[in-house]
Amino acid sequence: MLKALSRPAVRLVEKYLPDPYIFVLLLTVIAAAAAIAVERQTPLAVLRFWGDGFWNLLTFSMQMLLVLVTGFMLASSPPVSRLLQKLAGLANNAGAAILLVTLVSLAASWINWGFGLVVGALFAKELARQVRVDYRLLVASAYSGFVVWHGGLAGSIPLTIATEGHFTVEQIGVIGTGETIFSLFNIAIVLCLFVAVPLVNRMMLPDEKDSVYIDPKLLGETETQRPRITRPAERLENSMTLAWLVGIPGLLFLFDHFVLRGGGLNLNVVNFLFLFLAIVLHRTPQSLLNSLHEAIKGGAGIVIQFPFYAGIMAIMVQSGLAETLSGALISFATETTLPFWSFISAGIVNIFVPSGGGQWAVQAPVMLPAAQALGVDIPRVAMAVAWGDAWTNLLQPFWALPVLGIAGLKAKDIMGFCLIQLLITGIIIAVGLTWF
Repeated sequence: MLKALSRPAVRLVEKYLPDPYIFVLLLTVIAAAAAIAVERQTPLAVLRFWGDGFWNLLTFSMQMLLVLVTGFMLASSPPVSRLLQKLAGLANNAGAAILLVTLVSLAASWINWGFGLVVGALFAKELARQVRVDYRLLVASAYSGFVVWHGGLAGSIPLTIATEGHFTVEQIGVIGTGETIFSLFNIAIVLCLFVAVPLVNRMMLPDEKDSVYIDPKLLGETETQRPRITRPAERLENSMTLAWLVGIPGLLFLFDHFVLRGGGLNLNVVNFLFLFLAIVLHRTPQSLLNSLHEAIKGGAGIVIQFPFYAGIMAIMVQSGLAETLSGALISFATETTLPFWSFISAGIVNIFVPSGGGQWAVQAPVMLPAAQALGVDIPRVAMAVAWGDAWTNLLQPFWALPVLGIAGLKAKDIMGFCLIQLLITGIIIAVGLTWF
């Protein structure tokens, strides 16, 4: 049944979903028009919101570009390449490859979202080298595991409200992760998704005649060959000693961060880890640079599109449009249905504000008073917003850009499969938030 449903969904998306750059331009126009029509903002005011906010994600844009680049460099190092090859060898047919890449992506995304994006995409490429499988579905399966990130260890909303001095602390106090990430209802949702998402992906596997395969030769070599040294400068470029003099202190810093100071994972730490492991495991600067040149090709979408999303977010937040949208969707909620409508509203807002932390800043002033007035459990409402933010990433190509860059595909290639996952995971999450 799902195979039959996925075929028209894939054709529909391939036909009508534009390139993510066109998508972000359309969202910009829609957000600006809505701010003028709904919020009665003047065109000049909206223009200023957009222009002033256009560069607000520069740090984040660089972080995301480094997620792609450092993850690629790490995975292309000889030891990691061999490990991925061995793991991929566990899959002896197309169905097993789909199940395996989904489970790996789910587990990695639950640990850390940046880690999950990179590991899933790189593992999909390695599987494609060894198993004849529809490459579109394989990469879509790797990306679909990302849906659990906000219910995992790096979920920005539950971690925000668990931090002393967060911006709503006077209203709700500090709420520990035992009531959010490790609550019974959240664990139940995560476990259900760990079962359902791989099975749904497997059931969407196209027949031979409908499948799209990729020539493994187009995916590049899995290892970088050590070049022959013909000039003195190449001795430095191929010096293992020089690479390790810098790489090993980087790993010692991480030991200090995690073990001696008890630090946790965040995007900067993940990138630092990927980079210095890559420096050590590539063994020579030249090997690392060869991998870098290959990795950077997939980063164009991040560089050009993320500033536009920053501008959209600025319009949505500063015009009051995001708050109005959230308020309208929960205005008819009851004590029982508030988590559901919080989830739905967060999913819609996420299309325009694809940032968990930024979305909570917008929606918390609306959701928290409603929850308190209706007597609804605050942690459940917070997690409803978190899950809504994660859920519509299956539709919004913002977070798929690093995956697509690594895999060498376009959004239209995978979003048809993700659309089916959007419907099924939406039901699972909504039921979990409402009834568990």
